[in-house]
Amino acid sequence: MDAKEPSPPAADARSAKFQPIRSARAFEEIAQQIRGELSQGRLKVGTRLPSERALSEQFGVSRNTLREALRSLEHAGLIRLQKGASGGAFISGRSGDAIATGLMDMYHMGAIQPAQLTEARIWLESILVREACARATPADLEALAANIDAAEEALRRDDFPARAATNLEFHRILARMTGNPIMVIVMNGVLNVLAEFIGQIGHEENAYVLPSRRRFLKHLAAKDADAAVAEMESSLKRLQRSYLSKVGEDAAQDAPAAAPAAPRKAAARAPAEKPATKPAAKSATRAPKTAR
Repeated sequence: MDAKEPSPPAADARSAKFQPIRSARAFEEIAQQIRGELSQGRLKVGTRLPSERALSEQFGVSRNTLREALRSLEHAGLIRLQKGASGGAFISGRSGDAIATGLMDMYHMGAIQPAQLTEARIWLESILVREACARATPADLEALAANIDAAEEALRRDDFPARAATNLEFHRILARMTGNPIMVIVMNGVLNVLAEFIGQIGHEENAYVLPSRRRFLKHLAAKDADAAVAEMESSLKRLQRSYLSKVGEDAAQDAPAAAPAAPRKAAARAPAEKPATKPAAKSATRAPKTAR
């Protein structure tokens, strides 16, 4: 349950049509039926589901089985469980939280490595920037300018947590400018993991970031998508190299570019080996010197 989410007015769930459960994995079928009622429009965001007693009777299951199903839906971000006299199970409007939670769990388990995280962030950002260029309003540009000012103020105060949070908010603003909830949800998830990663590697002086943001904002205001993307990618790739160097992943990230280095190194060693073979081949008169 998200304590900050306001309690919506209880909506009527009497139109929902639940059937008795006959599956051995009853909690999964309960969750599937509730999802089905949502897709049919008989349940909507803010709807309060019937009481545990009423639901368990409708599904024909024990309350423990019902609670297991409700907990699985809560973890998926589909419902919100609220305690108290006005509490109950509510259909949540924040199901995108499940994506962010899933990405964070993958990062903590090691399924997402820092190199993959920063790479995906660069790819996503390029899409966001192009759409933001096409859709930017004067209010959006003002919000980005205010964000840069706030980041500069945090830098003057030497407030690293505030600066890091403000810098990431810059990218959240860009995501919202697309007007696409999928991009907002995915980018928020990636940025949440990135914030965790940055917090782990610690303070970093990136003096080039804010000047780059100012240049980027000019390109955005001019609706020059190519220039804006180039500016953003240049800054993010520089940040990526800095981040990965702290965790020893810069070599892994640059592996494709570094592959041709082996022949060059071998060629560089070749001249050093030739002098050792030439004296013996030139004449036998130098053999005594070699022996000595």
